[in-house]
Amino acid sequence: MKIDSTLVRELAEMLVDTGLTEIEVEEGARRIRVVRQNIVAAAPPAVAQAAASYAPPALPASAPSAPVAEAAPDMSNALRSPMVGTAYLSPEPGSAQFVKVGDTVKAGDTLLIVEAMKVMNPITATKEGVVREILITNAQPIEFDQPLMVIG
Repeated sequence: MKIDSTLVRELAEMLVDTGLTEIEVEEGARRIRVVRQNIVAAAPPAVAQAAASYAPPALPASAPSAPVAEAAPDMSNALRSPMVGTAYLSPEPGSAQFVKVGDTVKAGDTLLIVEAMKVMNPITATKEGVVREILITNAQPIEFDQPLMVIG
C-alpha cells in the first residue's frame, strides 16, 4: 500500500489544531490512523531535589476549606459521541442552545451538532427523558465514545 504522506501530515496537523489525541480516516480499502501521545519527561535530579525541598506557604486559619467533591454523574444514561470532531451546542453562533439542563427531550430530538471533516452531523436523543447534565462546552473538541450528556 502506498502511503500518502501529505494526507498523514494534514491529519497530524489537524490533531494539533483541535487538541485531539487520535484521528482515523477510511476510504475504500485504505485506512489511516494517526495517534498523538503526550510524553512526560522526567525532571533532572537537581530539579527534582529542589522541588522536593519546596514547601508552600501556610494558609491562614481563616482560609475556606476545600470544596466537597460532588458525586460522579451516572454514566449509564450518558449519550456518547459517535465520532471524533468538534461539538456545538447551538445551531449557529449566537443562537440558543438546542437543549438545556432540565429540558425534556423525545427520541429523535436534536441535542447538538458534531462537526467532523467539515460536515455538520446532528446528534439526536436515542430515548425520551430529561437532560440531567451537559458534560461538554460549546465548540469543544470531542473524542469517539466520549460522554456528552446525561439523559434520565
